[in-house]
This record gives sequence, structure tokens and C-alpha cells, in this order.
Amino acid sequence: MSLALLASACLLIVTLGYVVKCWLSPFGDCRKCDGMGHGFKTDRKGKTRRGRDCRRCDATGKRIRVGRWIYNRAARTYRAGTR
Repeated sequence: MSLALLASACLLIVTLGYVVKCWLSPFGDCRKCDGMGHGFKTDRKGKTRRGRDCRRCDATGKRIRVGRWIYNRAARTYRAGTR
């Protein structure tokens, strides 16, 4: 019984922590370009050069977090339903 209670408490703490993180910082680094906004490529000599702009984040290096996306979608649906 106490193990299930401890697991529930840990799950609640992690969930609330993520909610606070999405509220304070709704944008995170892009997973494709690691927040750089572009990729890297190497030439034939092995030198690293700047690659093309990231298409996933439109070269901003930021993306909206999943929790914030869900909140925005729910809020938009609620507002549309109460007009």
C-alpha cells in the first residue's frame, strides 16, 4: 500500500513540475538542430561549415513544448465553444 502511495506522489510531483516548466518556459530547444537553428556539414578537407537552416524550427532554434501545445489547443477549443 505505501509503495503505491509513494509512486503516486512521485508521479504527481513530476507532473506538477512539468506544468510549472511549461508555464514559465513554453519554448524549448529544437531537437533536430539542438537549438542552433541550422545544421553542420563538412567539406572534403574535413572542416566543419554551417549547413542549411533547420526546417522544423524555421531557423529559430526553438520549439513549443508538448505540454504547452496541449494547453494552447485546449484553451482555443474552450474559447471557440463559448462564443
